[in-house]
Amino acid sequence: MTIRQAMVMAAGLGTRMGPITDTIPKPLVKIAGKPMIDYALDALAEAGVEQVVVNVHHHADQMEGHLRKYRGLDILISDERDALMNNGGGLAKGLKLLCRDPVFVMNSDLFWIGETPGRPTNLQRLAGFFDAERMDIAMLCVSLDMTTGHNGKNDFNLAEDGRLSRYSNAVGNGVVYAGAIVMNPSILEDAPDEAFNINIYYDKSITKGRLYGTMLDGHWLTVGTPEAIGEAEEAIRTFRAFA
Repeated sequence: MTIRQAMVMAAGLGTRMGPITDTIPKPLVKIAGKPMIDYALDALAEAGVEQVVVNVHHHADQMEGHLRKYRGLDILISDERDALMNNGGGLAKGLKLLCRDPVFVMNSDLFWIGETPGRPTNLQRLAGFFDAERMDIAMLCVSLDMTTGHNGKNDFNLAEDGRLSRYSNAVGNGVVYAGAIVMNPSILEDAPDEAFNINIYYDKSITKGRLYGTMLDGHWLTVGTPEAIGEAEEAIRTFRAFA
């Protein structure tokens, strides 16, 4: 399956990245000379996506100016200047600008390096993994030992058949959510118009046995604080030295 549409979540305040984010939105903070959001946009374009919604709030004018200059994708803006919608409310609002076909959803401050040359990309594999008959959501996951900048905690347990459940030490095979999903937009048809957390719908899908995961190929980076910028750039330098 080739998925042609996506949403990138980019409206957050980035408070842990202060004081940098006093004057610039977090998605535009550069890692190895490249704004963080461009890692997500480039990955989507490489996977065959054509149209992307990006939600904006903090320093929204800067975000819109940057996105107007991006080439290779038709980018639509979901404007949250008046009020932040949290990740769930922002997603439900943004998806109204797209059709009801399956959609990628990505965070703008999480990305990966070191995909195996000659293989389909992580997003291409995630799209191929998604099966709307069995799944509401397919989630890209990563093992803790393949992360930089993370808090050291697992998010889910991954079963042999690919189903995900909330993490428990007793179950084993813990994984971290790697910041990219494929989902059927119809699961949010009953979503409220106000702010809410998307974890409500993750848990609904778990209850129905319809939240699945597949593992990331490569090394995953999350950049939440000023200190994490250096850690991410060192990981990129190390990868490039051995590539």
